[in-house]
Amino acid sequence: MSFDFDQVIARSGTASVKHDGRAEYFGTSDVLPLWVADMDFAAPEAVTKALIQRAEHPVYGYSFYPESLYDSLITWMKKRHGWTVQQDWIVMAPGVVTSLFATVMAFTEQGDGVIVQPPVYSPFFSAVTTNQRRLIENPLLLEDGVYRIDYKHLERCAAEGAKLLLLCSPHNPVGRVWNKIELEQLLDISRRYDLTILSDEIHADLVYPGEQHTTLAMLANNNDKIITALAPSKTFNIPGLGLSALIVSSPAQRVALKQVFNTLHLSNSNPFSIAAFEAAYCSGEAWLDELLIYLRNNRDFVSDYLIKYLPTIRLIQPQGTYLLWLDCRNLRMSDLQLCQFFVQQAKVGMNPGNSFGTGGSGFMRLNIASPRHVIAEALTRIASLPKTY
Repeated sequence: MSFDFDQVIARSGTASVKHDGRAEYFGTSDVLPLWVADMDFAAPEAVTKALIQRAEHPVYGYSFYPESLYDSLITWMKKRHGWTVQQDWIVMAPGVVTSLFATVMAFTEQGDGVIVQPPVYSPFFSAVTTNQRRLIENPLLLEDGVYRIDYKHLERCAAEGAKLLLLCSPHNPVGRVWNKIELEQLLDISRRYDLTILSDEIHADLVYPGEQHTTLAMLANNNDKIITALAPSKTFNIPGLGLSALIVSSPAQRVALKQVFNTLHLSNSNPFSIAAFEAAYCSGEAWLDELLIYLRNNRDFVSDYLIKYLPTIRLIQPQGTYLLWLDCRNLRMSDLQLCQFFVQQAKVGMNPGNSFGTGGSGFMRLNIASPRHVIAEALTRIASLPKTY
């Protein structure tokens, strides 16, 4: 590989949530941090160079979005996903989580039903509940080691008067990459019940070799109400720079979203975010291609290790993301005991499954976007513990 993903980069002392936030989250800093969904790899060199070049200009004033920024996203989506995006469809946003909240505010009223599909990233819940909307859960089904959408139950949820569905595609934390048939079934239900769908596709570029992400909006017709959330943040490890995009083909929906952003007076035109966004999409492809191979090998390393040395822990085989969903139910521990086992005894810091809502109890989320020897050390620590379970 021409990019060194085995390089150890010291992140302590950089105000890193993942590293410097360990003590607050786990009660100790003496754990390997394999939790927060960012990578321990250096961002593409082109991104760093763009940031340095921008920093060398000593005035950091208000910025607007240049044509070149829109072009970078449009070109990327066409080349990587086969989707032709028009510039006027793009609504820039401070981040995908902010976009979740803005979408709930723009397209529902207090008391309206919003569907989420747990276990799922926790802001999907808070975007609903903190805005006084009615949370409707459509839990995913785990069948023979594969998560699937429960369409019969989804239809009942839609019939309860839901206005909006928050879709995670690819799914965090279970790693599913929804296929065309699954998404078409989803669209069919949304049409019958006039649902708006926010498709969070922040992990769309992080799909393992041999798998294929399908953009929901590419399957839609002109009457479908689809909003697609995208960002280079997960793809190129620049989440702290916080710039994302919403792709919205409906003029009325664009107006509604912009009104929410304007009401909150959200400023997202950071000159460094703009520089990194454009550089990543224009020059990060070779880096990403090698990253995906490295992540696949990390995934396979974990899978093989668990089978050989930790058979009581089962990997839910992911098709995308760098987040592994570990089924620890055979350890026969409560969620509190699981956390104590991994944090206090193994000294490995992961996200507890119950933080992802219904269906998460007994699971843990492992971030494998670290040098392989760090992942190996975490597994060795777990395997070396006395077999008291």
